Amino acid sequence: MVQDFGYIDAVIANIRKVADEQGENIKKAGTLMADAIAADRLINVYAGGGHTTLAMGEMFFRAGGLANINPLMETALSVFNQSLKYLELERTVNFGASIIKYYQIEKDDVVIFFHNIGINPATIDAAEECKKRGAKIIAVASSHWQSEMPKDHFIRHPNGKNLFDYADVCIDDDNPVGDAVVNVPGMDTPIAPVSNVVDFTIAHLLEIECCRQCVELGLVPPVWTSANAPGGDAKNAAYLAKYRPRVKML
Repeated sequence: MVQDFGYIDAVIANIRKVADEQGENIKKAGTLMADAIAADRLINVYAGGGHTTLAMGEMFFRAGGLANINPLMETALSVFNQSLKYLELERTVNFGASIIKYYQIEKDDVVIFFHNIGINPATIDAAEECKKRGAKIIAVASSHWQSEMPKDHFIRHPNGKNLFDYADVCIDDDNPVGDAVVNVPGMDTPIAPVSNVVDFTIAHLLEIECCRQCVELGLVPPVWTSANAPGGDAKNAAYLAKYRPRVKML
């Protein structure tokens, strides 16, 4: 048996807490997403920098995932940029707003935000620009980071606001400050972060709830088949024809 120093139990407990306490918020978010599908609108996904961009990627062009997902991807903010560069850019005021402007978010568009910290300029400026444009925000972030980080901490946006201040629906991923949850005896620094495992799970819970509500409405939600499975490309062809002109990253 692997010695994980409690990591798997911590991950399961975190996911279970989200399932137990965030169910109503996930249902509200699912309604916004189902309404977008009913109106033939895209569901936009934004991430405020670093490893949170992986949660955005998990929802995009994914086997069993919604085909109308539109990632508001900026590679400069992602882990596929040089680390110190993306760290600097996610702390740069107005950079996030420029991404929302580029993707031309409009009134009543749904935008899912992933950023477990939820206080940096790339997140706050993007959220503020979305609100100016009349978009509906689903925010996945941690109440711990937003409430426990000092108001004058240098990574905060100068306006001192939190992502949840802008959101129509707030989903608390309960991520602890510092993210890493395992203390190996003999080491001073904790290891094994939990944010991405939990946020990936939330992403799929949102899709499950959205699809459930679509079926209740008599709608067939657009869902990708694995492109690597037999017949996958053929099944996906109609969705590619429909969404490729509308989703910049396809």
